[in-house]
Amino acid sequence: MSKIKAIFLDLGDVIMEEATEVKDAEGVTLRADLIPGAKKAVKKIKDMGYTLALVADTYVGTYNNVLKAHGLFDVFDAFAISDEVGCLKPDPRMFKKALNDLEIAEKDYNRVIMVGNNLERDILGANRVGLITVWTNWNDEDGYKEKPEVELEFPDYEIGTLDEIIPLLTKIEESV
Repeated sequence: MSKIKAIFLDLGDVIMEEATEVKDAEGVTLRADLIPGAKKAVKKIKDMGYTLALVADTYVGTYNNVLKAHGLFDVFDAFAISDEVGCLKPDPRMFKKALNDLEIAEKDYNRVIMVGNNLERDILGANRVGLITVWTNWNDEDGYKEKPEVELEFPDYEIGTLDEIIPLLTKIEESV
């Protein structure tokens, strides 16, 4: 039985390649490519028995359009979307929405993984809540910080692309 209670994933530049987004006039992504290997990685994580949540600063239409187009919508057990929650990461309400929806007790927050590409939003926010943090540092062109500047921006683990989390899960399971 897994010691990890859930894996939270960001959308942009973790699953979806932001540089390929085609948006409507309101900024909702109509379609986008996935990062190479991301679809296979998400499905593999789910096939391994993990509970998945999407925790993303985006519009409702964006995650619906992208995940459904690539056959990934149904692999997620919960969604914490900024457009619905009414705030952006690093606000703890974003993470707590997913934690509450999945009925994860506060004592088990340290058994939840957040995978994101933004040190200031994903990593800092998840660290504040007490989650295990994994930073995907694959896209130097995304305009985000390339190095942590404050203590809460330091991730527990760093990977290049999402598929690198598969072997890392064993290591994390052993440490929780």
